[in-house]
Amino acid sequence: MELVEFELNGRSEAVAANPEEPLLDLLRRQFKLFSVREACGIGICGSCTVAVDGKQVSSCLMMAGQAAGRSIETLESLSEGGELHAIQQAFVEHNAFQCSYCTPGFVMATRELLEQNPAPTPDEVREHLAGNICRCGSYLKIVEAVTDAATRMQP
Repeated sequence: MELVEFELNGRSEAVAANPEEPLLDLLRRQFKLFSVREACGIGICGSCTVAVDGKQVSSCLMMAGQAAGRSIETLESLSEGGELHAIQQAFVEHNAFQCSYCTPGFVMATRELLEQNPAPTPDEVREHLAGNICRCGSYLKIVEAVTDAATRMQP
């Protein structure tokens, strides 16, 4: 075990962790952040997506030791004061989920997309979200939600 210090959802954290344990496991076990979900365990489904220094990362592939000195954000960081983020609200209003297991990963990937490209085309949305898998097949509603969120977030 080693002391790993990092920022998590805007708070400084220091936790004893096995540096070779997946960040996914640390976030769920130590911090009870259950929006970070494992489905494939090999970085191809997107269910475990978190932002590391503002870039989307598969937390099942990142080791806890690699979090040292970094800024980690999970879905829990998006809503403020009990209010849903515009992306979350768009997903709800467009019913862009069925079982919702994949939804946190899609929302985190959407946030990165909209930070890079505030007005993406549906094709750009599909391309950016290609690393996220929805086993229920809600892709059409997800694309609708993302384009709506882009509109909502325009100044």
